[in-house]
Amino acid sequence: MAQKSAVLIVDMLNPYDHDDAERLTPSVERVVEPMQGLISRAREEGVQLLWVNDNYGDWSASRHDLVQSAVDGERPDLVEPITPPEDVDFLVKARHSVFYTTPLEYLLGQLGVDHVVLAGQVTEQCILYSALDAYVRHFEVTVPTDGVAHIDEDLADAALKMMEENMDAEISTCADCTLVPG
Repeated sequence: MAQKSAVLIVDMLNPYDHDDAERLTPSVERVVEPMQGLISRAREEGVQLLWVNDNYGDWSASRHDLVQSAVDGERPDLVEPITPPEDVDFLVKARHSVFYTTPLEYLLGQLGVDHVVLAGQVTEQCILYSALDAYVRHFEVTVPTDGVAHIDEDLADAALKMMEENMDAEISTCADCTLVPG
């Protein structure tokens, strides 16, 4: 049983101007509202919130730059409801996993977190790889199915099954997933 949770919002600052955007956005449309509920629930229950976002190859981009680029992008309606509040931690990543070359593992250790809830995009890529990296680092993992967006539904379903069966991940919903405040 987890002793302390953190909710990680992954790659939701997206300008939706890439090749897969048209295939991704219908799924994102379905997860924004439940994700907002998860974020509100975490804040109300005193659970650590962290945004981890791709920098899209711009190493000079700040948190503000990434938010602004996403809000100025093709689908601000998918970004504005889940922009990171100023009082939450924000990390930049360069590749698929939230752990790869980021200080996330160290930060979670400093916070005493042993359970991560992964919400965001893309289920069959960044969420799957992040879940595996969390699992091999001995974190408990939860993935709310209504809080993760996909490009390919079949691959996303397979990824969720892999996370559940191979990584002992809790597969739940945003409203019902385990959150343990610190």
